[in-house]
Amino acid sequence: MSLLNQKTISSEILFDGVGLHSGLNVSMRLLPAGPNHGIKFKRTDVKNNNIVDASIFNVVSTKLCTTIGNNTGVKVSTIEHLMAAFYGLGIDNIMVELDNVEVPIMDGSSKEFVDKIIKVGLKENDIPIKIIKINKRVEVKENGKIAFIDKSVASLNIEFEIKYKNKLIGNQKNKINVYNDDLKDIINSRTFCLYEDIEAIKKIGLAKGGNLDNAVVVKGNDILNSSGLRNSKEFVNHKILDCIGDLFTSGYRIIGKATSLRGGHYLTNQLLRKVFNDNS
Repeated sequence: MSLLNQKTISSEILFDGVGLHSGLNVSMRLLPAGPNHGIKFKRTDVKNNNIVDASIFNVVSTKLCTTIGNNTGVKVSTIEHLMAAFYGLGIDNIMVELDNVEVPIMDGSSKEFVDKIIKVGLKENDIPIKIIKINKRVEVKENGKIAFIDKSVASLNIEFEIKYKNKLIGNQKNKINVYNDDLKDIINSRTFCLYEDIEAIKKIGLAKGGNLDNAVVVKGNDILNSSGLRNSKEFVNHKILDCIGDLFTSGYRIIGKATSLRGGHYLTNQLLRKVFNDNS
């Protein structure tokens, strides 16, 4: 297969799970789509105006996940891990059908999405992929957090740094080349939280479906999950996974170097909006 031609999946794929934040059961079906279709989500539990494009300008919330919505108020939340799977595997066109508001969290990473997609395989067409090349530095800041993107020769490089007061997580940094590196540790890295934050998160109506099967929970100097961590940088690697998924709401393969210092969904979306609002 050519890296420069658009791709979709060879056949439909089914997933059943629970929404991390909604706590609701959800069935999701991935369907092949034709050239230039892009990534679209369809809410089968909604009768009319039920399709939402995975676009940076359709992002309506970035509170602990990325939520997209259309102009009639139909929403789909926690799309970032699935979007990261699509980006990492080179999928440009797909229809995602789901019967509830949230993409199933599965194990908290992109692993199960990637495994099933690899199993059915990809189908290529002869239409070239959509590429955008960053020509100058663009930066956004908020409350001491920074995200910026700059020139790169022929790749998408992501560098991410996190800083937590919790000593087990602490300061972690990692950088990857999305198109050339082995992304296994990124794909397998799960969402995480501090034990002391759980009640506060639930009070605002989120993390209703969270448990030790779909999130890493840190209490003091201990990992509460019996299996421990999957890799030594799982915390920052999950942030990179989120970043890849959020960057794909651009609809393009990006040639550039993205850097995030303590950033997240919000800063990545604001960065993309700034990039696409400046034609230079």
